Amino acid sequence: VFLVDDDASVRRGLTRLIKSAGYQVQTFASAREFLDSDWRAHGPGCLVLDVRLPGLSGLDLQRELQTEKAILPIIFITGHGDIPMSVKAMKDGAVDFLPKPVKDTVLFRAIEQALDRAVRDHAEREQLDDLQSRIDTLTPREREVMALVVRGFLNKQIAFELGTVEKTIKVHRARVMEKMQAGSLAELVRLAERAGIGKA
Repeated sequence: VFLVDDDASVRRGLTRLIKSAGYQVQTFASAREFLDSDWRAHGPGCLVLDVRLPGLSGLDLQRELQTEKAILPIIFITGHGDIPMSVKAMKDGAVDFLPKPVKDTVLFRAIEQALDRAVRDHAEREQLDDLQSRIDTLTPREREVMALVVRGFLNKQIAFELGTVEKTIKVHRARVMEKMQAGSLAELVRLAERAGIGKA
């Protein structure tokens, strides 16, 4: 759990509280200090973030992390929360928006939700990265063949479409299956769908 709050006594209190629930905590006094840290080197985590901070505000930090497409669910805490601010934060993907002083059980529930989301999103990102690295091994012609295969074209139709012979398409098709590590046509279709390939 990453905790960003400019009030040292709040940081100390929340650190003790979060550690008491068995979580590891890293604290920061400002959004800039957090951004300059090596937070990406840690596995799935979440951010407990004060809205009002010197320099970059909590909402600025949220925007910055969105721009980077960072997987880091955010729980906002604030002593000055207003409804429009919390609505905006939630619309932008925050897990929760909690008033200070935060109730223990409420904070723990929010952290649990945020970490569950982080683990799911990390797994999803890893699967997509793995899929993309398989796609990157395909030649431009193999990509064309794959796009037509998953749209249900037969080898001879693909050969006609690409101006080549059926035998060549069979070779390309076998290479596509091998490089994409697909055991069946159905599996190839599923992989292509996730990668957005072959949409008519």
